[in-house]
Amino acid sequence: MNKEKLLRVMVAKPGLDGHDRGARVVARALRDAGVEVIYTGLHQTPTQIVNAAAQEDVDAIGLSILSGAHMTIFAEVMDLLREREMPEVLVFGGGAIPKKDKDKLQSMGVGEIFTPGTDTRDIIEYLKKAFDFRG
Repeated sequence: MNKEKLLRVMVAKPGLDGHDRGARVVARALRDAGVEVIYTGLHQTPTQIVNAAAQEDVDAIGLSILSGAHMTIFAEVMDLLREREMPEVLVFGGGAIPKKDKDKLQSMGVGEIFTPGTDTRDIIEYLKKAFDFRG
């Protein structure tokens, strides 16, 4: 990645889950670490998320899901990214996602999954390593 270009990460809250405190905490921590953050707000569909990611030219999408719909939503986002020919966009996530599902998500191309209680520094470090970003 070009060091002169800011890392651009979209934090999205898909589905019907109305609790976005964790997503906002992550977005703020990323911003404070020198990452350009686009926060989509609540109740986004996978199509809205991928369209916004294309429009904003993001490097990564962080999905925050607590509703239990993570397998469906992540799969749809990954499919839409492939359809839009955006395979370079890193998708990672967080929320109430069981270990057995984490492995399945990663096998479909999703990056790291962060569960509740994860230190935001771990998320920042993950993205820095993924993009060789120094902030």
